[in-house]
Amino acid sequence: MADPVYPPSKPKGAAAVKPTPPPTNKPQLYNPNLNRHPYRPNPNIYHRNRRRSYFCLCCFWSILIIILLLLLATITGCILYLLYRPHRPTFSITALKISQFNLTTTSDDTTRLTSNLNLTLSTKNPNKKVVFYYDPITITCLSEETQIANGSFTNSLVSNPNNITIIRSSLYSNSLLLESTIVNQIRSDLKKKSRLSLKILLDTEARVKIESIRTKKVGIRIECEGIHSLVPNGGGGKSKNSSTSVAATVSDAKCKVDLRIKIWKWTFSS
Repeated sequence: MADPVYPPSKPKGAAAVKPTPPPTNKPQLYNPNLNRHPYRPNPNIYHRNRRRSYFCLCCFWSILIIILLLLLATITGCILYLLYRPHRPTFSITALKISQFNLTTTSDDTTRLTSNLNLTLSTKNPNKKVVFYYDPITITCLSEETQIANGSFTNSLVSNPNNITIIRSSLYSNSLLLESTIVNQIRSDLKKKSRLSLKILLDTEARVKIESIRTKKVGIRIECEGIHSLVPNGGGGKSKNSSTSVAATVSDAKCKVDLRIKIWKWTFSS
């Protein structure tokens, strides 16, 4: 039996073959544009931006126009002031007489006031070319910051340049209910000082005419203080009537004129 023949492990005279190494993986650079969807503009965003630009443009021109109008009004006012030198009108109390001042206390401890006053005041226009036009005037008389009489001057009034105008009006109250603290204060003043401290308020609207220019109506408040007066029958009496009038002391009275400019719900004084 023949022996099996095995091939030689290495052929003689043959060069040794080195094994081929596996191929190396080259790093791949990530390109985000490869996976990005193509850009498609959103028409809604375009129209929204367009509307926003129109709105901003309208706001800009509106603000610019308002600034120009205010600047033009300021320049016009300065020119008128330099040309005409306008001054505010002046008011003064000429006379105030009290013909009735009765405090009546009822059984339920409520006190009511019945009063009658006659007021004379004057207004002066110190300007040379400015005319004031006044609407009807509402007049209120106060004592201790409490209304004790009111009235009005119902006629319209024209105050010409360098002119003094006299205004007369009657003020009254009929069974006006007063608080107990006010009544005590009034009676204390009449007992200690023998007189009352009074204040006169006048409210109206006026417009100004300069040459052919007329302004719009502006609210005016005139506040007159420094008025002192006795009252008929010694004051604080119960339902006493007298034909004797008592003249108030008005030599120290001073009146202040304030403009009351109303913008929407707010009123500004100057």
